[in-house]
Amino acid sequence: MLIRKIMNFLREKKGKVNYAVPRLWIPAWYDGEVKEINGKYFVDPYEFYSKILEKLTKMSSEGENYLTSIATLKGENDPSWIKHSKMYSMLVRTTTSYNHKGFGRFEPDDVLGYRESGTFLKAIAVLMYLKRLDVDTIYLLPVSKVSDLFKKGEVGSPYAVKNPIEIEDSYHDPLIDGFDVEDEFKAFVEAAHILGMRVLIDFIPRTAARDSDLIKDHPDWFYWIRIEDLPSYGPPKIPGMGFKIPDENDLEYIYSLESVRKHLEKFSPNPKEIDPQKWENVVRNNPENLLGEIVKEFGLITPPGFSDWINDPQPTWDDVTFLRLYLDPPKAAKRFIDYDQPPYILFDVIKASLFPGDEENIELWDYIASTVPSYQKRFGIDGIRLDMGHALPKKLEKMIMDRAREIDPAFAFIAEELDVSRDEEAKKAGYDAIIGNSWWMMPRVPDKAYEFYQDIAPNMKIPYLAAAETPDTPRIRVREFGEDLKKLVPFLLAFSPNGIFFINSGQELGEIEPMNLGLDNNDEGRAVLPPSDEFFAKLAFFDHYALHWDNHDEEVLDFLKRLSVVRGIYSDLLERGEYRPVWFDWQDGKTANASFWMDGKAVIAIGNLDKNPRGIRIDLKNTKGGDISVRRARIWDGEKWESISDESGWISVNLEGLSFSLIEVFYEEV
Repeated sequence: MLIRKIMNFLREKKGKVNYAVPRLWIPAWYDGEVKEINGKYFVDPYEFYSKILEKLTKMSSEGENYLTSIATLKGENDPSWIKHSKMYSMLVRTTTSYNHKGFGRFEPDDVLGYRESGTFLKAIAVLMYLKRLDVDTIYLLPVSKVSDLFKKGEVGSPYAVKNPIEIEDSYHDPLIDGFDVEDEFKAFVEAAHILGMRVLIDFIPRTAARDSDLIKDHPDWFYWIRIEDLPSYGPPKIPGMGFKIPDENDLEYIYSLESVRKHLEKFSPNPKEIDPQKWENVVRNNPENLLGEIVKEFGLITPPGFSDWINDPQPTWDDVTFLRLYLDPPKAAKRFIDYDQPPYILFDVIKASLFPGDEENIELWDYIASTVPSYQKRFGIDGIRLDMGHALPKKLEKMIMDRAREIDPAFAFIAEELDVSRDEEAKKAGYDAIIGNSWWMMPRVPDKAYEFYQDIAPNMKIPYLAAAETPDTPRIRVREFGEDLKKLVPFLLAFSPNGIFFINSGQELGEIEPMNLGLDNNDEGRAVLPPSDEFFAKLAFFDHYALHWDNHDEEVLDFLKRLSVVRGIYSDLLERGEYRPVWFDWQDGKTANASFWMDGKAVIAIGNLDKNPRGIRIDLKNTKGGDISVRRARIWDGEKWESISDESGWISVNLEGLSFSLIEVFYEEV
């Protein structure tokens, strides 16, 4: 095992007790030297990590290959495991960042030689912390090699993938120089699997960094524009159409516009096609900045990406470009363009699922479909979130799934589908879960939250990520009534029908700064920390950012620990029990409710979506749909359990504003 090799390497090193770590990273069983100085906790880093790896090796089973999926280890044959998972999202660069020197400001690599930015070695320590949160699935934002060109902040976005096969070099930890970053990722997956945690990663098949490593061998896989047209490049405005995805009937009008014709004129054949000999000379010289040489020698550059929605107000995506999935224009658009039009990008080209061409770029498709199996074979990952899979050609989308499931039939796929009305379509396409929009509806109390909880979630045809926040959204704590919603919304989502319990990195610490402004936010949303905070107005997707480990919200952390454990107790009941809406003596659309019944046991979740207190009475007979005799019952307020008695089939509960209760009932059918 890699973790054993790294453990032995660390054991041979002797450091100083001058490496600061968050108190939360130090397991209760840790018996190494720890010094507390002014609220900072210092350890010898070699001793600290070697003892964590030693603990993991003792937990492992002799001869087990932990670089295979947990489903393979358990002999599972389908991905239904994802329904009851408790998922934690992690951006390694951010989640494991910390000021290890213990003084001054954060530095990616500090004056003592420690890497303060995130690494896989530190991520292994964080796994031990997440185990205490009862997490059993790690969802990693992209770990592939990232571009540092056209950055939107201090560092490249994890979604600006320079090489989809290689692992991001900066996730290497200098404490274990001699190991490469691929070994360290293997060790991370081994550690997660030993702890019973599955590992999912983000997979980005539709775009690449604008200086992608793939350009060297395949410039024909990309679109090209003249460098002089770059300043004016962007999606053409379409008057009179509003904000929408185009349909086939829109194309004649779109392609007739002067703005669209000028847009198409900016595109060029790829540089190899223009001058094969010059291209060969440029590539032979193996320049460190190949894209820069292409600009210099050919006057061409890969264009930025943009949304497939007409009149989308968001700016161009300057750090990524689209891959050329078809060798010809969309079939529906061919009659509107000149026969000698170079390959181009427009709304319909981007939405290849709706507007396919005739000539599949099958060599590119084969490469894309081979990427996930590469991660399965090298690392034993358990699943992926397929970025914008619904916009891919259906055949390519199926190729990606089929090849992964040939290796592991229980490999899970999460669709980047925010529109819950497309749940059935996602299921038919082969997905096991969708992201959904709980992060948008549930914080909007009472109306949207009630609608989602009572009408949408119970009728979903596929599980969704039951998320109070995601890496792309505002934090739950900055929503209106956020100090109450930080508990209420996760509680309700933990007991939502069809929900996969989800914690966003830093949510459990009470973070308020968003990681990205992608959804339900604007530029003002980045400045929520006080200006005195060193991470004020920084976004983790594009800047160095460390979570506030030393100043976290102890209340919400303790609550989410308890909530995760309690949800785990009822996971089988939530998955296999009969879902029933709860009957009250009165209802005004402000008491969210769900109940699950099976084999003489029930659990009832209720939440007050109103800021005012309310007293309610639960009609157990009508909730169950038949006569029952209650043997015993108890109620949980998020901290402790108390026994309660029923009143001839009724249970009375008093709820403070924006509060909740969980009720457990043991019964016999009469």
